[in-house]
Amino acid sequence: MSKLPMDVITDILYRLPVKALVRFKSLSKPCCSLIDHPDFIRAHLNRSIQTKSNLNIILKGLHLYSVEFDALGTTVPLEFPLSNAAAGTEAFGSCNGLLALRITEKNLVLCNPSTRQFRRLPVSEIDPPPGESCKSGYVFYGFGHDVKTNDYKVVRMAQFNKDDDEDDEGCFYDYEVKVYSLKNDCWRKITKLPRYLRFMFQFFYHLLHRRGYGVLACGVLHWVMPPRIEFGMRNWIVGFDLGTEEFVEVPLPECADRNYLLDVGVLEGCLCAICNYDQVSVDVWVMKEYGTKESWTKLLSVQKTRTINPLTFLRPLAYSKNRDNVLLEINNQKFAWYDLQKKKMRSVKIGDSPSTFGAEVYVGSLIRIEDWKKMEIEKQREQDTLRKKNRKKRDDFLSQGFKLVL
Repeated sequence: MSKLPMDVITDILYRLPVKALVRFKSLSKPCCSLIDHPDFIRAHLNRSIQTKSNLNIILKGLHLYSVEFDALGTTVPLEFPLSNAAAGTEAFGSCNGLLALRITEKNLVLCNPSTRQFRRLPVSEIDPPPGESCKSGYVFYGFGHDVKTNDYKVVRMAQFNKDDDEDDEGCFYDYEVKVYSLKNDCWRKITKLPRYLRFMFQFFYHLLHRRGYGVLACGVLHWVMPPRIEFGMRNWIVGFDLGTEEFVEVPLPECADRNYLLDVGVLEGCLCAICNYDQVSVDVWVMKEYGTKESWTKLLSVQKTRTINPLTFLRPLAYSKNRDNVLLEINNQKFAWYDLQKKKMRSVKIGDSPSTFGAEVYVGSLIRIEDWKKMEIEKQREQDTLRKKNRKKRDDFLSQGFKLVL
């Protein structure tokens, strides 16, 4: 190994899966230092994303399962240190190999299944509006990466109901919105909230198909505010920018029919709008340039079939490696490849999958989620040590030079 040039060793390691790299860290201190270096971690992740390697599909049922994207064979239970903590653990987001998990409302966890690292989030109580007789109701979650600050953030939006009315949907109360920062390990309350948030929650829409979990695209988390005929409100995509920590409105595509049910998804970082027409047909649109209405492009259309009837839910998950097929999740019960050229679907059989599930793509990575403040201190110490070594080399060189002159 020592006879190989370092750049060759590095290139070999870039191509290995995360679990192999974790094992190789025990080979030697130089190998461990290389694999743990932030530049290597970032480059390994970027290569995995670009080459569609180390990809997995998470199946979210009563428990969490994983299946390799390349094989789509048989599922295995998703193991992490808290995997046996409780049945019903929900994965509400995936980003750069990290999963955001909800065990209970007060027990939220960030986890890297590949390295088995995890971090419990500090508890932050949900506080009803002051002076109001109400209680917390439905809670929206989202998870993503703020590229500007290289920080991972969890967003929690809590809706409130009247104490004496179980059926009230909280139209008259502001939401409580808080953002957790992994770097700072604390929650921050967002006070500037748009009024339309009061109308966001609809019981059957958001409880079905896990629609309360934000979809991450271009550094923005997205939720759908479904139509409210009584208020003259149509489908709406609500975005939360993780960089500015502000809400944004996202333009919709020009769908063929105004009477449709809207969902959102993501394909290779691009936001998708999924328009469902009376559970008979579904159009999937892709926003090629984020925030630009004219960049919406229809990717595919699916009709109900003899085996898929009704077509209640559809979401695109990923392109195939040659980008001529798209993997679809259908009705929380099955997968299918959609051929973009032939415009046909073929079913995908995955062994040992739960009877109903939600699906999410995640990429295996070495991203660390230990105490970021401690990591910054260690990084500063390494830089100080390196500066001292360089200073000593310079002083030694200068001192040798003076001796030669004398």
